[in-house]
This record gives sequence, structure tokens and C-alpha cells, in this order.
Amino acid sequence: MFEAKAYAARDAKSPLSPFTISRRDPGDDEVRIKILYCGVCHSDLHIARNEWGQTTYPCVPGHEIAGRVTQAGKAVKKFKEGDIAAVGPMCDSCRQCGPCRDGLEQFCENGTTFTYGSKDKRHGGITYGGYSESIVVSEAFAVRMPQNLDLAGAAPLLCAGITTYSPLRFHAVGRGKKAGVAGLGGLGHMGVKLAKALGARVVVFTTSPGKTQDALRLGADEVVLSTNEDAMKKHTNSFNFILDTVSAPHDINAYLQLLRLDGALVHVGLPPEPMGVDVGNLIFNRRKFTGSLIGGMAQTQEMLNFCGEHGIASDIEIISISKINEAYGRMLKGDVKYRFVIDMASLK
Repeated sequence: MFEAKAYAARDAKSPLSPFTISRRDPGDDEVRIKILYCGVCHSDLHIARNEWGQTTYPCVPGHEIAGRVTQAGKAVKKFKEGDIAAVGPMCDSCRQCGPCRDGLEQFCENGTTFTYGSKDKRHGGITYGGYSESIVVSEAFAVRMPQNLDLAGAAPLLCAGITTYSPLRFHAVGRGKKAGVAGLGGLGHMGVKLAKALGARVVVFTTSPGKTQDALRLGADEVVLSTNEDAMKKHTNSFNFILDTVSAPHDINAYLQLLRLDGALVHVGLPPEPMGVDVGNLIFNRRKFTGSLIGGMAQTQEMLNFCGEHGIASDIEIISISKINEAYGRMLKGDVKYRFVIDMASLK
């Protein structure tokens, strides 16, 4: 065992503050990673403040981790010391159930072990995340980072990237397809970049007129103000696919009506209350309303390789760890373009 500096939430009301955690020595199939950058996901805030009612304290958030391997177990084949490696929202699974065998570890029937705030069934205790100096993880749950990507900008790909890439791939979004992205935040801006790189015609839906130019800069072919009924109606029955990244309450039926025959609306945001769906919007045109949760380890590596090939990274603002509470406040106001990333060297 060894000690590592970290930032933790002690309870739902207190700000995050310096904390020391214990990390295990790497096992035969594990790597120890010195964390260089960690993205700040909105779920970090939800969990730190126990807004989903499942937080175990102390809580060390962070699941968009990029760093350097400093120690590799004797059975490790994928990494060697000095390699750049990355860890996303999950760090283990049962590896034996049907979903795990199919490369869908995020849907493990026996319970995925998440990178922080999760019971570690293999080693005991509660997992601590990336707001820390280092992490130890099985090589099976670490991925290789393309060398051409800026490491800070690539860190959020481990959550924001795979969360949007996975449904785009599952629904075969590409050339000849019309894809919508609702919301232009941490998830939405990645959805735009990835859908465009896949070859789709991309339309962004936003409630903020001031985001039009940014959406076009990111790759959108068109921007629609979702509060404008006439502008929305012009797109009725025309989309193959819509990615809904909005976590605030909104009218889902307005988007369902935009889908063409066999079109799919995929939700990756997490609104706080149930959404009212008019089933008639599904029956007519055989539309689909579904959800998606990150991706398996093989697809996460596929996503990173794709981003490397196309030079895709997140638009970020780098902060020091001492600014994390301020960043949470700004994130609640939408005051970030489009992802905060912690320079973990600031933890010293």
C-alpha cells in the first residue's frame, strides 16, 4: 500500500478539500498510473453533493483520467512503464456474464465497478477516482491514448467522448444520414464533432441564440433555436438520429416528431424527473426512443483511435485542483466551453 494526495468531498454540503488516500500496490495484471490530467464531469458534482442519493463519503471524484504508467505488474502485456494510459468511468466488472463477454462491461449483470464511489468487489473498500495523484487499475480497464492528441484535451474523451460515440456507432450514423444534437455542452459539443467526423449532416438544437457561431465552428451544418416552433416544424419527419444531451426538463415530444421512418432519439442526459412521452409519436413512423451509457472497453479504445485519426479532442479550460469548487459553481451556470480539466501537477 502507498499514500496518494487527493481532493475529496467529506459530506454533501462541504466543499472539496485536500485529502490523503491509500492505494494498493499493483497486482500481476495491474498498472499504476500517475495522473496528469482529469476531466470534470457534471456527474462528479451530482455525486459529490449526493444529489442521486447513493454517495459514500469520503468521495474522491474523477473518471476522465489521463496519465503515465509508472509501474506494471509482471503479467501486464498492454503497457510498459512510461506509456500514456487512460481510465474512464469504470475500473472493473465480473468479466464473466453475457454483456461482459460481449465487450459491454458497462452493462455487467453482476454490477460494474465504477472508478469512484463504487464497492470494489475484487479488492474490498470503496473506489477513489481521478482527483488524485495516481490510480491502480487492471490493464483490461485501461486504454491507450493516441500520441498525436493533446493529453489535456483528450482526457474528457474517456466519458464525454465515449458517451456520445457509442450511440452514434450503434445507430450507424454516417454519410447520407441526418443527425441532430440537442444541447451544446460538454456532451453536446463532442456529439457534434464526432457526428461530423463520421460523415453525417449535423443539426444542433439549442435554447441559446448566442451558441450559434460556436456550434458552426464545432462542425454543425445548421443550428435551430428549439424554442422557435416554426424553425422546429421545418425539420418534421427528417432526422435519422437525434442525440439528446439535455439534462434539464424539456419537451421530448418536440424532438420525436422530427424523426423520419425508423429514426432514433437517444438520450444520454439524465433529467431529474420522468419525461412524458406521447406514444403516438413512436407508433407513427416506427420511431425509437432509447438511451445509452458510455461504451465497453473495446469500443472506448476504438473511439480513442478514431479521435486520433481525425484529430478530435474536447474544447477545454485547464484549472488547478484548488479551483475545483469554483469550477463546480461555474459548471452549474453553464460557464465553461466545454469541459474543465484539472492539471494534476497542481495537487503537489
